[in-house]
Amino acid sequence: MENSSGYKDYVAGLLAGVSTVVVGHPFDTVKVKLQKHNTEANGIKYKSGLHCATRILKTEGVKGLYRGATSSFFGMAFESSLIFGIYSQSKKALQGGNQSDKPQPSVIIPAAAFGGTIISFVLCPSELVKCRMQVQGTDSLVPNSSKYNGPLDCVAKTFKSDGVTGIFRGGFTTLLRESIGNAVFFCTYEHLRYYIHAKLKDSSHDPSNLIDIGVGVVTGGLSGIAFWSVVLPLDVAKTVIQTTQCKSSTRNPFSVLKSIHARAGLKGCYAGFGPTVVRAFPANAAAIVSWELAVKLLGIKRD
Repeated sequence: MENSSGYKDYVAGLLAGVSTVVVGHPFDTVKVKLQKHNTEANGIKYKSGLHCATRILKTEGVKGLYRGATSSFFGMAFESSLIFGIYSQSKKALQGGNQSDKPQPSVIIPAAAFGGTIISFVLCPSELVKCRMQVQGTDSLVPNSSKYNGPLDCVAKTFKSDGVTGIFRGGFTTLLRESIGNAVFFCTYEHLRYYIHAKLKDSSHDPSNLIDIGVGVVTGGLSGIAFWSVVLPLDVAKTVIQTTQCKSSTRNPFSVLKSIHARAGLKGCYAGFGPTVVRAFPANAAAIVSWELAVKLLGIKRD
């Protein structure tokens, strides 16, 4: 499908990551708030994602929706650069001389899962800082918390209290989420892209840049929804593990999910599903459109 051009794949991925944060971070803040506060033993704090967003805007303004965005920008830009770059390079290596226009799950799944595994080591510390910043705030529905003055202060205090292992808290859960989720994402993306382009070739219309953008929006958006629909329970467990201040609390995602399920049922395991799905489409559509545009501008050959 592609003739990858080394560093260019990583540059294209970086641009995709920046687009993802700009579009998706406010939704992510709502998701994290719901996952933290609506799964605790002392009861539900927010009625819905809209209720949560309204509370944040009322008490903190737009700035509240972008809490933790600094670490997210750096983390997501680097992570996106790696995932798109590693995926493209790994897929090319696995295909070898057997290049095929048709999607090959035997190539896509290991390439995407490998990329997801690698980026989990980058994502874990950046998301720990992001999540700890996001659950703070002045919202009157939750305990007023201002333990951290900023991302660097959060890193410093985490290192001081928990050491190196503290900053990688939730690492195994992040690895599971990213390896499984990216395999789902790229499988969905590659197959959708292939079948849509096949239909366009059969039609009498020549593909234009506008049509390409439309294809990117649809394939990216639906792939993002597929990603989160599969791995959201793991993400809920990760949020709980990373925002818990108790050092002795379990880091086993399955134990955490079992506990959440006992308290809040399946709904608790999918806490934040509304804002996550609402975010998934535009954020991943922006990522794919930006990536494909960068691929064209950088001269990376595609089918």
